[in-house]
Amino acid sequence: MPAPRKFSDEMRERAKRMVREARQQEPGLSVNAACKWIGPQLGIQPDTLRNWCKQADVDDGLAPGTTTAESEELKRLRRENAELRRANEILKTASAFFAAAELDRHVR
Repeated sequence: MPAPRKFSDEMRERAKRMVREARQQEPGLSVNAACKWIGPQLGIQPDTLRNWCKQADVDDGLAPGTTTAESEELKRLRRENAELRRANEILKTASAFFAAAELDRHVR
């Protein structure tokens, strides 16, 4: 179970919006510089805010990378795949057990 979030979704959205607005007002301002300026005002570590902004850019199609939705789908599929592999191993073991029992029955 993941740790509880320190910041609400509204706070995250507000912080990301403030970084985007700051960068629009000052075109030469980098994401890193904007996060160093805005993060402390909101009580958010600049690196945390920068990560949120970078992921938001990916999610909005402004930067290449794996979107949040794709990442969640990939995690879900990996869990499902692992569960199916475990079930397959159980079925193989059970099949071998019953095949051996059937052979024992024919020998007697």
